[in-house]
Amino acid sequence: MVHKKRKKEHVNVTRASVKKEMAKPRMARSARITELNLDKARIPEQPSTTMPGTVDKIIPSPRLDQPDKAQIAVDGPDHRYRELRIENVLTDEHGDDVRLKKGAHVEVTVTAEPKTSTAEIDKDSQPTRRKTVGDASGRHNS
Repeated sequence: MVHKKRKKEHVNVTRASVKKEMAKPRMARSARITELNLDKARIPEQPSTTMPGTVDKIIPSPRLDQPDKAQIAVDGPDHRYRELRIENVLTDEHGDDVRLKKGAHVEVTVTAEPKTSTAEIDKDSQPTRRKTVGDASGRHNS
């Protein structure tokens, strides 16, 4: 059986994306955030989540001067927190007033201000700390 010779791959081959990242100067996280905030071409997006839901019922208002309310059952959250009540006066893309009907499928979007939300940090990127253990005499050993 004849074996074809394969080209040996170099052990020190580095991906192009890694090389591009390594070519940039090292920068602290706060400096990167400031740089992103100063970039005028970038449009910052607010943190948000969207969940599907269904209009459970339409609750008529007790007064004529107040709008009806729509009760929406949101799919996904805990059973205790699924129901959401909003005023049943919405505006479509043409500026016309529209109302939800019972059984209508809707999407509920929750957005937060960037200053009030926190970023999730990988556990691997945090420095590890050594735990000090005290012995019976009260002295600490490292």
